[in-house]
Amino acid sequence: MNAIAERKGSGLTRRLAEQARTLTFAAIPGETRAWARQCILDTIACGIAGASDELTEILLAEMVEQGGHPGAAVYGHAERLPAAAAALVNGAAAHALDFDDVNLAMPGHPSVAILPALLALAEERDSSGADVLTAFVAGYELECRVGRVLAPGHYDVLGFHSTATIGSFGAAAACAHLLGLDQEQFVAALGIAGTQAAGLKSMFGTMCKPLHAGKASYHGLMGAKLAMRGFTSRADVLECQQGFASTHSPDFHPDRALETPMHGWYMRSNLFKYHAACYMVHSSIEAARKLREQFGVTPDRVEQIRVSLEESCDRICNIPAPRTGLEAKFSLRLATAMGLSGIDTGRLSTYSEAVATDPGLVRLRDKVDLDFKTGIPNTFAEIDLLLTDGTRLSASHDAGMASDDTEGQGRRLEEKFAGLVEPVLGSNRCAELISRIGEFEMLPDLRELMALTGR
Repeated sequence: MNAIAERKGSGLTRRLAEQARTLTFAAIPGETRAWARQCILDTIACGIAGASDELTEILLAEMVEQGGHPGAAVYGHAERLPAAAAALVNGAAAHALDFDDVNLAMPGHPSVAILPALLALAEERDSSGADVLTAFVAGYELECRVGRVLAPGHYDVLGFHSTATIGSFGAAAACAHLLGLDQEQFVAALGIAGTQAAGLKSMFGTMCKPLHAGKASYHGLMGAKLAMRGFTSRADVLECQQGFASTHSPDFHPDRALETPMHGWYMRSNLFKYHAACYMVHSSIEAARKLREQFGVTPDRVEQIRVSLEESCDRICNIPAPRTGLEAKFSLRLATAMGLSGIDTGRLSTYSEAVATDPGLVRLRDKVDLDFKTGIPNTFAEIDLLLTDGTRLSASHDAGMASDDTEGQGRRLEEKFAGLVEPVLGSNRCAELISRIGEFEMLPDLRELMALTGR
């Protein structure tokens, strides 16, 4: 970032902080509130389903051993933890399955970085549902604005995992809003979170990727709570010399910070996942499913497969020969093979060592040739097939388009919630959670709701 750009960005952190700090519940349109409830529903479902993952169990064991005031619920478990520890464990659990929501403005997973910290803090403070929803929207919008300022180099070029880094700012803003911090405390919270923020894309396919989400939530919560106690930081963490922008991205676009997004709110462009894998493989799965469903393509008829994608996908989800279920979530070749084979990629059990190494899938996977291009969205994929009889077929899909049917999306997310939560907590508690989240802003506090998420 050069000196001219830095001067142009003067006051950026304060402007974003003030916009988030002054957001009121009344200022949030009804449709945006509905999307916020859907984000809450989806993130809690992913957290409950991810509660039994090995990485969650490891983190929980460590946090229980460390002890502290049992102030907050842990998804899918009977234990209660201090708020910061619960944010860490629940954040990692909710990202363990890579099934949580996405926003391309970050780009990354917006809700999982914010909600675990915010919900734990709300339990600790007996905050109302309306206050929590407002704080969530405030943090979400700031998070996306910061992501836009640093795009594309932060994620695409340098390899930072935005869920971890940008997400720390979103969590800090949300928690600072819920705590009612004043302007100076608010910008301090962002600075404290920003100096802790870290996370590498090179860790995709390992337990560290879900850890990133938990750490973002933890950093944000601790930033806000320390700022409330008088802990100091710079008030210009984003734009200062050797600040976050200059050290974390070759790009700095402060003019993007206060742009009006499509539909007026970044939350309205939230993307929900219906395949339990990296979002950048979703278009390949969907295009492959179109070929299977529209043309009756079966694996035994396939001679060659060519998938055209944007070049950044090569650095995100191109594990060529995955051996584990976690690695399978980041393999474009295997995802394409799954789609052509009719495998249910929304089932958690699909992502296993047995599936990743299935001989039939491996044979089909190895017929996939990836053609990386520039100038197309990284959510777009086009598949060209050559069949054994010489027939050529093609199909494409862009997973970057948000739904324009809020009610229909809500029904689909309730079905996803039931599929994830019923096996863990049973049908009665699942239904109760859906009902309570549906009236989230009417709740006087979140204690009963959060108690339902544990055992």
